[in-house]
Amino acid sequence: MQDQDKYAEQAASMEEQTPADAAAPAAQTLEEQLAASQQLVQELQDAFLRAKAEAENSRRRAQEDITRAHKFAIEGFAEAMVPVKDSLEMALQVETPSVESLKEGVEMTLKQLSAAFEKNRLLEIKPQAGDKLDPMKHQAISVVPADQEPNTVVSTLQKGYLIADRLLRPALVTVAQEK
Repeated sequence: MQDQDKYAEQAASMEEQTPADAAAPAAQTLEEQLAASQQLVQELQDAFLRAKAEAENSRRRAQEDITRAHKFAIEGFAEAMVPVKDSLEMALQVETPSVESLKEGVEMTLKQLSAAFEKNRLLEIKPQAGDKLDPMKHQAISVVPADQEPNTVVSTLQKGYLIADRLLRPALVTVAQEK
């Protein structure tokens, strides 16, 4: 019975409060929550727009870097080739060249060219007689009878070239035929 009396007292005290009094703190709390939520939404929207703009700027900068890299990719090689051209032009300006001076000039120019190739990772492929045929680096022009293992290089007709690890031109070779 005591519990019933307690519940009755609580019900009576609740009835004494007007609905407006009870709703005021709840409404204020809801309005504060709404304002806080709207402020949070605004902050998140601002952060999203900033992140989106930053991502777009990063993408644009990366695209510009790629464009510049394509445009100036050959710049290093061109810088290495200019002295070679200068040497060839100087050789042509000599009034009365001797065979020895021409040979010496060509050798010096070849050294410059080889240094330029090496600097830019342009490597020669020059297989030696007896090397196994590598279809990834060699192109067999003909098959000839020879006293060596089949499918090995007999002679190199033209050097090949690699840029870094990429084949620019295969070496042209003759290959030993099977017996």
